[in-house]
Amino acid sequence: MLPRIHCITHFGSYDDEAIAVLEAVVRQGVDAVQVRAKSLSDRQIVAFTRILVDRLAGTSARIIVNDRVDLALAAGADGVHLGRDDVPVAAARRLAPQGFLVGGTCRNADQAREAKAQGADYVGVGPVYPTTTKSGLPNPIGLETLRDAARVLPAIAISGINAERVPEVMAAGAYGVAVASAICRSPQPAIAARGLVDAIALA
Repeated sequence: MLPRIHCITHFGSYDDEAIAVLEAVVRQGVDAVQVRAKSLSDRQIVAFTRILVDRLAGTSARIIVNDRVDLALAAGADGVHLGRDDVPVAAARRLAPQGFLVGGTCRNADQAREAKAQGADYVGVGPVYPTTTKSGLPNPIGLETLRDAARVLPAIAISGINAERVPEVMAAGAYGVAVASAICRSPQPAIAARGLVDAIALA
């Protein structure tokens, strides 16, 4: 099954404490960790991801690397999530082994259809709401555009998502959600993760 709750890493430092937080949220039912670490070198991303793969072995969580299929493969991750300016989904699919997840970012249904044609397993659809986690994003697309994209491929709603907003994005057709600050910057990440898991289960 495709994961439904993606925790996108958003830490000040990528150390043992960050790994411990991710282990804790996975124990609460988060089933994907997306390694997004713009402050790290390629070597550091691979090293961090390898540790994460080892520490979460035996759990149901899938480890996904943002933007770089080469780093994902080098680290033994379970997949890659590609932005609009990254390697095309089709190119990543050609490199990927059987069972390797490839997700693509889309802003509308046409881009979702493009990702599907290239072999994406799912699309990250957004920004659904405003966010302070990532700068330079376009204006929020809203629930209706999410609904249209979700008819094409399993849609992971992203940007500004929290437990309170889960019911409306799921009602709009989202398969799941991706969050960063809602977990990683929470004073109680495990409790925040449990709130999201419960909200998805009830939606």
